[in-house]
Amino acid sequence: MSGTFLGMPAFPAFPAAAREAVHDETLRGNLRHATHTIRDKRARAVAELADWAELRAAGRRIKDRTLRHLDTYLLQLEEAVTAAGGTVHWAADAAEANRIVAGLVKATGETEVVKVKSMATQEIGLNEALEAEGIRAYETDLAELIVQLGEDRPSHILVPAIHRNRGEIRDIFRTEMGRWGRPAPDDLTDTPAELAEAARLHLREKFLRAKVGISGANFMVAETGTLVVVESEGNGRMCLTLPETLISVVGIEKVVPSWQDLEVFLQTLPRSSTAERMNPYTTMWTGTTDGDGPRAFHLVLLDAGRTDVLADATGRQALRCIRCSACLHVCPVYERAGGHAYGSVYPGPIGAILTPQLRGTASEIDASLPYASTLCGACYEVCPVAIDIPEVLVRLRERVAEAGGPGHRLERAAMKAAAWALDHPKLLAAGERLASRTRALHPKNPPGAGAWTESRDLPELPAEPFRDWWRKNRA
Repeated sequence: MSGTFLGMPAFPAFPAAAREAVHDETLRGNLRHATHTIRDKRARAVAELADWAELRAAGRRIKDRTLRHLDTYLLQLEEAVTAAGGTVHWAADAAEANRIVAGLVKATGETEVVKVKSMATQEIGLNEALEAEGIRAYETDLAELIVQLGEDRPSHILVPAIHRNRGEIRDIFRTEMGRWGRPAPDDLTDTPAELAEAARLHLREKFLRAKVGISGANFMVAETGTLVVVESEGNGRMCLTLPETLISVVGIEKVVPSWQDLEVFLQTLPRSSTAERMNPYTTMWTGTTDGDGPRAFHLVLLDAGRTDVLADATGRQALRCIRCSACLHVCPVYERAGGHAYGSVYPGPIGAILTPQLRGTASEIDASLPYASTLCGACYEVCPVAIDIPEVLVRLRERVAEAGGPGHRLERAAMKAAAWALDHPKLLAAGERLASRTRALHPKNPPGAGAWTESRDLPELPAEPFRDWWRKNRA
């Protein structure tokens, strides 16, 4: 397992995966309904705040300041967590994080754990790593449970099973729940209330039995060593409070300096993600307390490529992300292709800039992700921490093109030829006149432009160059 494993199996490049996905009418219908519903609700929730623009700017400034002084705040966090009775572990990559967590679980003598929804643990492939050590991990978030029971992959940051409809979920519960624990009722229907009740009964046994819980965190407050998990169901709180041992795997970029800084994000995250004024469940814990909650707390601080992202002045803004998923709901590419096409646990626009930075652009899938966008800018407009995703996409495209590879060698040669021609205006003018006079002979699909002309027409050349028209009509 590489140090930048991102929780997904080998996958074809985005264009091939997306081409297959757009032909799945059920998938497109599920995504269209879900993204439009969430998008409209979010817009109404955000419109309620007259100072949304100020909150957005404040979130950006807080994140940028924290990233500039990340080393200082992480050391402050470690000191505060340790003083509160917790233990801090540092993991340079996915393999090290998985070894640490597996070792901590085995030290308790347990062979099963319950998990809070966590992007970080998906990113490092923790469930698979634990299974290899004889430890079974049970997902307790409803959408994550659906994905796990269906032996599926998450396709969304906030709602991992967004690609499933109620009928599909009912069928998964009926056929798979019994293999993992309490079976679903034989007469289970696809009504939301019945599906939620089947999941509640199935999970309750695991909550009451589990001795070890594993979580991530939305935020870590450096000044007190407090971790924060926000959720809508309450299943996360069961995992965070009932087990005897709690292990939290958190990316180093999730730290915020103070409670005053946290206050900004507790306003912007719920409205931008679930369109709620506040999260129904906001759980905070600081170390351990006798007689209240887990008796042992371990915090695993995960790097896994994040310090490399910090080195790029343009790309580092991706580390501002608070995982609200608003960019996915407005993205025309995600709505049609779905999350699996991105080949990463981070789909959509944020995944298109985060994944290639965390694991590089050497593979075909990673080199294709910066091009999985129309550069329409809708993602930037809705981002609650003002990540200029189009700017980072262009920067990554530049990096991919500089590395060469299929298609890019021809592109670089064409750009060099264009630069030379633009430096020689007389030759450029002669070439324009020649191109206009021979336009009837130009092929519809010129060699090397197949990828472009497959989905769009080349513009027709005018009868005369603009410079000649200007000389005759405006001189």
